[in-house]
This record gives sequence, C-alpha cells and structure tokens, in this order.
Amino acid sequence: MSRAQDTKPVYPDKQESVTGFESTYELYRPRIRKYFSLKLNPMVADDLTQQVFLKAVENIHTFKGRSNLFTWIFNIAQNTVKNEYRRISRKKESPFDFTAYESQSISLEFTNYVDFRIDIGAALNQLDEVDQEIIALRFFVDCTLPEIAKIVEMRESAVKNRLYRSLEKLRKELKEWGDITIMSIQDLISIVNKGNNEGTNNRLKKVHHDLFVELSKHVERVSSKYNHDPSRKVVIEIYPDLPTFHQAVGEADAPNWFMGTYEGHILKIVSPLNPGPEHTYQSILKSTVHLFTMWLISDINPNVPKWIRQGIGGYEAKQMTEDFLKGSTEEAIRNLEIPSFEELNNDTWDFETMKGFQFSYMFVEFVVEKYGIDALNKLIRAPHAFNEIFQCSESELHMKMVEYLRSPAPQ
Repeated sequence: MSRAQDTKPVYPDKQESVTGFESTYELYRPRIRKYFSLKLNPMVADDLTQQVFLKAVENIHTFKGRSNLFTWIFNIAQNTVKNEYRRISRKKESPFDFTAYESQSISLEFTNYVDFRIDIGAALNQLDEVDQEIIALRFFVDCTLPEIAKIVEMRESAVKNRLYRSLEKLRKELKEWGDITIMSIQDLISIVNKGNNEGTNNRLKKVHHDLFVELSKHVERVSSKYNHDPSRKVVIEIYPDLPTFHQAVGEADAPNWFMGTYEGHILKIVSPLNPGPEHTYQSILKSTVHLFTMWLISDINPNVPKWIRQGIGGYEAKQMTEDFLKGSTEEAIRNLEIPSFEELNNDTWDFETMKGFQFSYMFVEFVVEKYGIDALNKLIRAPHAFNEIFQCSESELHMKMVEYLRSPAPQ
C-alpha cells in the first residue's frame, strides 16, 4: 500500500489550470477512484474522479489548511456521492459492495506490534455501515487514521478502536486457521533460545510461533488498557529446563512452580517443551503474558508495589480460574488471614505460601470492579495516593477489600 501523504501537493491559485494541479491529481486520483468504485458503479468512477479534481481546482481558494489537502478533496468526493444518490432517487446510502474484493487480503499495521493478514469476503457484511466505511477507507482507499478521523468525524482514538474491534470480528467470522497469519509482533518482541538446541529446531519454531500468537492476543490490548506504549523492545529468553533456568537466574533451589521472571527488558522463561512437574505447555504460554504485563507495569512505574504488578499480570493473563481462586483462598478468608499490602511486597518464596498470587489478583479485580480501570491506572502511577484516588486511607481500602472478599458471590 502506498500510504500516500501530503508530501508534495500542489496548491494552484485561481489562475492556474488543471495542468498546474497535475502532481496532486496523480498523487490522489487512485484513492478517490477506489472510493467511487466502492460507493457507486466502477463504470462511472473515472468520470466522477475527473469531476472532483475539476471542482478542487475551481474552489482551491476556499481551502484554509485546517485539514490536509487529501481530506479536503475527499470531502468533495463525498458530496459528489451524495449528489449521485439523490440523482438516482435513493434516500439512503447503500452499504459498500465488497463482492469484487472477496479474494483479496488486507494487511493490518495500525500498531507496531501485531500485523494480521485477513482474507476478506462475506464476513464484511457482518459489520455495520460505519465500520464498513472505516475498513474501506483504511484498506481500499488507503487512508491514514488521521484522515479517516476527519472523514467520518470521529476522534482518531475512536476510529482506531472501531477498526480494531471490526478486524477482531472479521477474524472470528473466518472459519479456517489458514485465513489468518501473524506477521510481525517481532517489532516489539524477540525470542532467544538459551542452551543446546540441536535436534529440536522444528519444535522450537513451533514454540516461537505459539508464543507470538499468544502474545499477539494481548499485547496491544494490555498496552492500550494501561495507556502506555512500551519504551523498548522486549527480549524473551527460553531456557531448556527448570534446573538450567533456576541456575541462570541465581535461584538454584527455587520451587518447581517458579518458571519465569524478568530483569530489565528481558523476560526469562523455561521452555514450554520441558515445563517441569507443575506446569504445562499452555500454562507457560499464559505465564509469558503474565510476565509481559508485569514488565509493562514496571515500564510505566519502576517503583510500583509487587502486589500491583503481580495482580495485574494475573488479572490480564487469566491463568487462575474462579474455582481455583475460591478454593485456594477460602480458608484464609474465613480465618481473616488476608495479607496486607505491605506483606504482599514480600520477595521471598513466602509470597506463594501466603497466597500472594491469588490475593494480588483479587485485590486488582476489586479495584477494577468497584472503582474502574481509570482508578487502577492512577494507582499504578501514584501507588501511595490512596486518599486522592479512593477517598480513603490505605488501611481503609484494605478493609473494604476484605469485606469484598468475604461477601457472598452474586448468584
């Protein structure tokens, strides 16, 4: 795709002819023509495109520079479409006709992290007209997000969200795995194998693929949710077995459940191919999402308390089921043996003994349910500002959490 921008547009004055507008015409003509081909009959697209640029030349003196030149010209094209609908006595615009594009692919690169290629077809008919228009403008007319925002009169963030949701809906509509390929999450994450890999190349390739697939489901979502673009590329080091991993991170006597950690921008995990007695292939993949989320929260605020990092990591990775959470904490809650925030900053193996993973998760869940994600975002950035964020002290918030945990679950 060209991703054409207003790099060298020509701004003719009243005296200049169409010839003087030639470079702008050549730059934008294909995109305007595609728009007419989608909205109307492709047979009339050339004539209408000519009309649009003639009108642009005639009215260039009205261009005030409040938008870029393309969106100004595109507005003329939109008005031309409306006039055509009136001419043929249609009261409402028809949905886009995508039948000519059923065998084509679109490439999604609106983030730096994940690039899908999706074969489109009848699935587009599942979208409403606004979302169809955004898809068409982005991938067929080749508009940038700021241009689309101007055209559909929405905030750029709203356009991005609708585009992401629409593509996710398209992905679900497509029936076969082969319809979707993960292309380039490598822009954010790279993977390094540690240890002797002889004879396992194909299996390691599958591990890399599965890690990228799992992370691609969460990276953009989590980054957007916590309003933070990662400051640098993340490296994932994969160690061949638990003893090698434990030795590498300086914890030779660590328990078997300890399968991953991070140091700076490096996530270190045991290989899903050899996860040890307390993990599975899939649990290692989910734990990597947990680790990435913890790293992201630390990237926002290196001094954020452990319970916030761990809690958000577990909350986003969804490793623990409700039954597990309830069963493993029921006795401690009944006996009021619920750790304080300070106790949950424990960096020893006692963190697991006191059910630190579970209670951190449940505390984060409490904040989100009772105060909202905005409050959690504020807490990440100002972890001791309890009065400002929650209108209560740290101890009072902890008491509210205890009451929340002890209250019966809604039926």
